[in-house]
Amino acid sequence: MKTYTIQEINQVIKGEIVGNTTTIITAPEQLEAAKDTEISFIGNKKYEKFWSDSKACVAVVNQDISIEPGENRAFIKVSNADLAMSQVLEMFAPPAPVFTANIHPTAVVDASATIGNHTKIGAGVYIGPNVKIGENVLIYPNVTILDECTIGNQTTIWSGTVVRERCHIGSHCIVHPNATIGADGFGFRPDPERGLVKIPQIGNVIIGNGVEIGANSCVDRGKFSSTIVGDGCKIDNLVQIGHNSKLGKFCIMAGNSGLAGSVTLGNGVIIGGSASIKDHTVIGDGAIVGAGSGVTGDIPAGKIMLGYPAVEARDALKQWAILKRLVRDANK
Repeated sequence: MKTYTIQEINQVIKGEIVGNTTTIITAPEQLEAAKDTEISFIGNKKYEKFWSDSKACVAVVNQDISIEPGENRAFIKVSNADLAMSQVLEMFAPPAPVFTANIHPTAVVDASATIGNHTKIGAGVYIGPNVKIGENVLIYPNVTILDECTIGNQTTIWSGTVVRERCHIGSHCIVHPNATIGADGFGFRPDPERGLVKIPQIGNVIIGNGVEIGANSCVDRGKFSSTIVGDGCKIDNLVQIGHNSKLGKFCIMAGNSGLAGSVTLGNGVIIGGSASIKDHTVIGDGAIVGAGSGVTGDIPAGKIMLGYPAVEARDALKQWAILKRLVRDANK
């Protein structure tokens, strides 16, 4: 079990210790559940009220904390408690699952595939013809990587993931369990004689560097050309990215959100949970779409949109306030 003194933790997060404790810290934990040997954090002033009832011996806090730690307890003041706590979590993180061999004997690796140095491939993995995998890649059991795909250096692909043919994943990416990269896009057209006719999807998916794809998420291949997920994007669990969509750099998509086909996101766009974006929509740099919103038209850069259908946040809030008054007045 990993343990640290408060001084050892502060050497990593480089804050200011307020108060003192000699307790050896055994784990991080949320305020309400922490034991007296554990460290927690206060990332917002509204949570200060929970400190008095918490048993945590140390909390990582923002500089504007307005309470004192108390006897044999301490705060570590930092400029951003959330970021500092991520460093603390890394210190206590348990080791990743162990590979007993670089390539498990039950893995099927085509003779034409290229595998980089120090890459590890788990049990039941299938790697198809002409696949190129970089160095220090971790591929956990039961992953399928089909023909002519490429995987960049130091990428991790968790169990159950399927990467279909001709798709490309950059370096330092994480693909979580059961994600699907490069499934057919949802393309059908009505035909009087044959019903719904499937439109062939002959493109691929290109995922940049430093991207994270959540569990059970789907990035569909392009009908032609590529579906693109730009560098640094973070995709939550159960997200749908439709064919020929293009995400700029450092976009965020929260769980259960979805892009229809040919959506374009600029850099730094945030899509809230369960939001839906209509096909061929363009969302500008830095725009934010609130949770549960339905976007039916283009959004300029920097705008915040709420509601179904989505409108500018200030207009949505006014509409909701009017509706609330109408309901209240009707009930008088």
